[in-house]
Amino acid sequence: AAPPPSAPGEPAPPPPPLQYSLLLQHLVGDKRQPRVWDPAVLGGIPCPPKSEEQKMVERVMESCPFKAALACVGGFVLGGAFGIFTAGIDTNVGFDPKDPYRTPTAKEVLKDMGQRGISYAKNFAIVGAMFSCTECVVESYRGKSDWKNSVISGCITGGAIGFRAGLKAGVIGCGGFAAFSAAVDYYLR
Repeated sequence: AAPPPSAPGEPAPPPPPLQYSLLLQHLVGDKRQPRVWDPAVLGGIPCPPKSEEQKMVERVMESCPFKAALACVGGFVLGGAFGIFTAGIDTNVGFDPKDPYRTPTAKEVLKDMGQRGISYAKNFAIVGAMFSCTECVVESYRGKSDWKNSVISGCITGGAIGFRAGLKAGVIGCGGFAAFSAAVDYYLR
C-alpha cells in the first residue's frame, strides 16, 4: 500500500514498516507467542488424557522416598559390581603374609570378592540414598530444578561423609562432591 500523497509544504508521513520487520517481531520480538506442543495439531498421534491411576503412579515415582529407594538400590548394584571388579584385579586377594609363596584357592578368592563386593555395595547404597534425599529436599525447598540443587546436595553429602574424619576432611569432601556433582550435571544436561 502506497502512502497517501501529502499536500505541498507538509512533511511526508513516515513510510510503513517493512513486512519482514513485522514478521520478525512476531517470531523473535516481544510479540512472540509461546506455542503449545500438541502433536495432534501437527498430524501426530493424539494422546488421551491420563487416568487417575497414571497420575498416582507419576506422583509416586516423583516422590522423594521413591527416588531415594531407587538411588539406594542402584548404588548397591553398582557398588557390588565395582567391589567384585576391584577384588578381581587385586593381586593381594587371598594373600597370606605368613606364607607369601602360597597360591590362594578359588574359594578364598571368591570369598574375598564377595566380602569386598558387599562392603562396596553398602557404601555406594548409603551415598546414593543420602545424595538423592538431600537433592530432593533441596529441590523442594528451592522450588526449582537446576544445576544448583545437585551442587548443594553434593556439598551436603560430601561434607557429612567427610566430617566423620574431621572438619578439614568435611570441607574437602564438600568441595569434591560438589565439583563432581556439577560435572555430572553439566555432562547430563
